[in-house]
Amino acid sequence: MTQAKHRCQETRRLLEQGAHLVDVRSAQEFARGALENAINLPLNLIHQAQDLLAEEKPVVVYCASGARSAMAKQWLENAGFDQVHDLGGFNNIQSC
Repeated sequence: MTQAKHRCQETRRLLEQGAHLVDVRSAQEFARGALENAINLPLNLIHQAQDLLAEEKPVVVYCASGARSAMAKQWLENAGFDQVHDLGGFNNIQSC
């Protein structure tokens, strides 16, 4: 199984279990297209996550290339979220 296919299957499973899907791209990027049911929380506003997301639920983050989602994952984990999954870049996972 390819890594992308495994990532898609894992993401679907997490979302079916009620995970938050968080797009950390800018509002402009989000407006041009996003994954269904994603919440837009740009990286520069990730500090608001504790007000918007339940820490006990899994969080799946993604961005354009994977760089911002990796930073968001690190920040969320440091803030106390213990179930954070980095989906990577939007272009890589649109087919999920």
